[in-house]
Amino acid sequence: MKESIQLQLTDQPEIKAGFTKLVEHNIISRIWDHDHTVWKPDPAEISNRLGWLHIIEAMHKASPRMQALANDLQREGYKSVLLLGMGGSSLAPEVFSRTFDTSAGLKLSVLDSTDPGAVLSAAEKLDLAKTLFIVATKSGGTVETLSFFKYFYNQVAEALGEAKAGEHFIAITDPGSKLVDIANRYKFRETFLNDPNIGGRYSVLSFFGLVPAALTGVDVPKLLQRAQAMADQCGLQVPVNENPGAVLGTVLGQLAISGKDKVTFASSPSIADFPNWVEQLIAESTGKEGKGILPVAGEPLGSPDIYGDDRVFVYLQVGDDSTHTSDLNRLEDAGHPVLYLQLSDVHDLGGQFFVWEFATAIASYFLKINPFDQPNVESAKVLARQMVTAYSETGVLPEGETTDPSTEALTEFLSSANPGDYIAFQAYVQPTPGVESALQALRLEARDRYKVATSLGFGPRFLHSTGQIHKGDAGNGLFIQFTSQASKEKDIDIPDEAGGAKSTMTFGTLKMAQALGDAQALGDADRRVISIPLGENPENTIQQMRKR
Repeated sequence: MKESIQLQLTDQPEIKAGFTKLVEHNIISRIWDHDHTVWKPDPAEISNRLGWLHIIEAMHKASPRMQALANDLQREGYKSVLLLGMGGSSLAPEVFSRTFDTSAGLKLSVLDSTDPGAVLSAAEKLDLAKTLFIVATKSGGTVETLSFFKYFYNQVAEALGEAKAGEHFIAITDPGSKLVDIANRYKFRETFLNDPNIGGRYSVLSFFGLVPAALTGVDVPKLLQRAQAMADQCGLQVPVNENPGAVLGTVLGQLAISGKDKVTFASSPSIADFPNWVEQLIAESTGKEGKGILPVAGEPLGSPDIYGDDRVFVYLQVGDDSTHTSDLNRLEDAGHPVLYLQLSDVHDLGGQFFVWEFATAIASYFLKINPFDQPNVESAKVLARQMVTAYSETGVLPEGETTDPSTEALTEFLSSANPGDYIAFQAYVQPTPGVESALQALRLEARDRYKVATSLGFGPRFLHSTGQIHKGDAGNGLFIQFTSQASKEKDIDIPDEAGGAKSTMTFGTLKMAQALGDAQALGDADRRVISIPLGENPENTIQQMRKR
């Protein structure tokens, strides 16, 4: 962090009071000692979620194994990797693939959408004979991930034969999970068993993040060195007001308590995707018990007059990059708090991964919540499964309440926006560049008009990240759910079992079940939600809705 900015913020009374509290209650030491009472008296989903504090050393020892796999694949002529995962299993690998120079490694892409168009788009880009598939799920039972696996296993088996199919798959999961049995049954090339005491959103510096990184050519030992250096700075020998994780966490937690609970990210172009990872970490960790810090990623900076007094800005700045400096100077001059986090190069992301994990744990201490559980994510999954059960029994999904796509309907819904609210755009559609661009334009128009924070997520991907804060915070969100449904001709069957032809569910049906379950979960939590079907041309329909 730039020292001058750090001192400017930490000189505020509530931040000083936070430092005093950390010292008086010995919080830093207790975190490193895995003391669950920092957050809650009950150790459930805390004591078994602190492995991230000490994973770096284990990964240093495991890095030769990861590199050996990368070398073997290149020697055998593999060219690409498709990661099949959701949430914490997919966001970090996506950051690595979009941030680092991967010319010396395999080309990595990520599939975390159950939209049939997205699945087909991923499949069409692959040379199956030269592709490795990473099946990544902590629990081993993530429905989206296993559906992807069954589909692509059948594709590989048909193209190359079942005897060779397993060689094109590896697994990353916890010991004893269902995926371990699947990997053994289908003769996967390799299985990486992760430390089970690490939750998904804290797993970036474990096998879940580092195996994909190694395969793409990232210098994993260097990344881990930077992570360890940051972990040391967050250690017991560093004064609290010089501990980067303690400072960042105290600022975020105390500002959130005072009403500045929208953390808005700006970043140097070379690390533009990093805030997407931080978004999941903060949203899923802090959005519960009627509280939450809303991370705002992908929302371009605007003029000071469009922001309320609920924002804090963070500039993740690489080297002497000044892309956002003038905008942030104007925001500072207008009285908005701004944090500058300095990186020397992209490998410093190793340190950023750790410091944000530590800071989120600290902020959650101030908010008096457990940062490691995700009760509302689970409730949405339960409702989606109920929709799937109804479909299996009747052959049709339950009908949800929808609103015709129109500018008037959208305007009427958003007219209830108040200062301190936020608008969440939730798109259960194929995440194409055109659709994303149209949604971004709509998002910025809404921000500028209503002067509230906005977020944008594609479903079901966001269910594993921001979905928690949507149902678990104080209820100040307005949720616009966009859906599209593939025709029968364009839908894709999900095999009931890998290697078999029978199918009782399509990807399109699964996606709609998840959308219906999410809408019901929002409604059950008394959230303001509107569901808008976009038809067969989502991009065009969104553009039409923008016209006034």
